[in-house]
Amino acid sequence: MTTDSLRSGPGANVRTSGDRARLPVREHLPAFGPAAASGVPVLDVVVPVYNEEKDLRPCVLRLHDHLSRTFPYAFRITVADNASTDSTPAVAAALAAELRGVRYVRLEEKGRGRALRTVWSESDAPVLAYMDVDLSTDLNALLPLVAPLISGHSDLAIGSRLARSARVVRGSKREFISRAYNLILRSSLAAGFSDAQCGFKAVRSEVAERLLPMVEDSGWFFDTELLVLAERAGLRIHEVPVDWIDDPDSTVHIVRTAAEDLKGVWRVGRALAVGALPLDRLARPFGDDPRDRALTGVERGLARQLVGFCVVGVLSTLFYLALYSLFRLGVGPQLANGGALLVSAVANTAANRRLTFGVRGRDGAVRHQAQGLVVFAIGLALTSGSLAALGAATGSPSHSTELAVLITANLAATVLRFLLLRAWVFPARACPEPEPEPEPEPDSDSEDVR
Repeated sequence: MTTDSLRSGPGANVRTSGDRARLPVREHLPAFGPAAASGVPVLDVVVPVYNEEKDLRPCVLRLHDHLSRTFPYAFRITVADNASTDSTPAVAAALAAELRGVRYVRLEEKGRGRALRTVWSESDAPVLAYMDVDLSTDLNALLPLVAPLISGHSDLAIGSRLARSARVVRGSKREFISRAYNLILRSSLAAGFSDAQCGFKAVRSEVAERLLPMVEDSGWFFDTELLVLAERAGLRIHEVPVDWIDDPDSTVHIVRTAAEDLKGVWRVGRALAVGALPLDRLARPFGDDPRDRALTGVERGLARQLVGFCVVGVLSTLFYLALYSLFRLGVGPQLANGGALLVSAVANTAANRRLTFGVRGRDGAVRHQAQGLVVFAIGLALTSGSLAALGAATGSPSHSTELAVLITANLAATVLRFLLLRAWVFPARACPEPEPEPEPEPDSDSEDVR
C-alpha cells in the first residue's frame, strides 16, 4: 500500500477547520459494541521501520504474541515502511499475509513523523500507538500505556525512561544527551513531561485528528512537537515508567538528530510566543470532570500568572538596563533613564498581555498600553515619593537607608502593579455560571385535565 492510496481512504479529509469549537468529552471505550462487532480494532500499534530486514520479523511476532495473550480488546499492528531499500518490504508483506491483525503500509519518503502522521490519520481505531522496532521498551508497559486512553482518563500517554521508578540500561553518552535534551525542553518550552523521545507513545484518535495537522515536523522531532502542543492546549498526558534496554545497533545519527531537534525547539517556541498556533481547537469542555460543575465564579490561573509576571519582570529589568546603557552613550542620565523606563514599560505591558494574562489579538491593545502606562506611573510615583519623603524626614540619609527604602518601595510597587494589571488592565475571567435550563412548556393535554 502506498502513501497516495492510504490518503485516499475514508478518513483522508482530516478536519482542521473550526467546525467543532471543542473536543468531545472523553468517554470510556466499550469493550463490546458496534465497532467491536464490525471488526474495528480498539488499538492500532504502528511500527515505523527503515531497512529493518533483520529485526522486523522477530519484533512483530513477539508483539503479536504479547497482544494476543494479554490485551483484552481487538488490536491491529501496522508496519509503516519508510522507503526501505533492503528486503524490509518483502518481510513486512509476508507478516501481513501470515498473521491476522497485521497490515503493511509502504511510504515512498523517509521520516518517522511522516509515517506516524500518515497511518494515524487514516486509522479507524479509537486508540493509536507506536513503538520502535527494536522493542527496547518492555511490552508489559503497553497495557498501562493505553489503559488511561481507553478509560477516558487521559488524551495522550508516553513511556518515560526518566521517571523515578523507570529501569534503564544504556550508555552514559545517550543518558547524558537524553537528560540534556529534556532539560532544554523544560527551560525553553516549559515542558512538564519527563521524556520526549522514548519510542513508546499513544493518543486518542479524536485528539490526533486535530493535533496532527498542527505538527510540522516529519522526522524525530515529531514526538516533541506533538507533546508540547498537546500540553500547551491543556490536554492530559499520562506517563508510564518503563523498563528500557538500549539497542547497541541503533542506526539513529545522534548529532544530526540533536541539531534538527534544536531547530524544532526554536521553531515551536517562536510559534507559541507569537500565538500562531490555534490551540483552542484542542480544548476539552469544562465540566469533563463532574466535580468541575460545582465550581462557579472561580477565578483561575493565579499561580501561572504569578510565575509569568515574575519572569516578564526579570526580562524587563534586563531590557531596561540594556536600553539605559545604549541611551547613555548620547544623552544625560535623566533622559537615558526616562527613555529606557518608557520603552521597557511598553514592552513589559505587551509581554504581560500575551504571556502572563493570555490576551491575544489587537483588540484593546492601545487601551491596555495606556492603562499600563498609568500603572507604571503609579509605581514610579510610589518609589520617587518614598525617596522624597525620606529626604524630607532625615535631610541626608545614608546610602544603606536609601537602598532599604527603595527595595521596600519597589516590592510594594511590584505587588501593586500585578494587582492592577490583573484586576484593572487584564481582568481575570471567571468560570461562567451555568445557564439555567429552560422550564418545560406545559402540555396541552395536562391543561385540559386540570
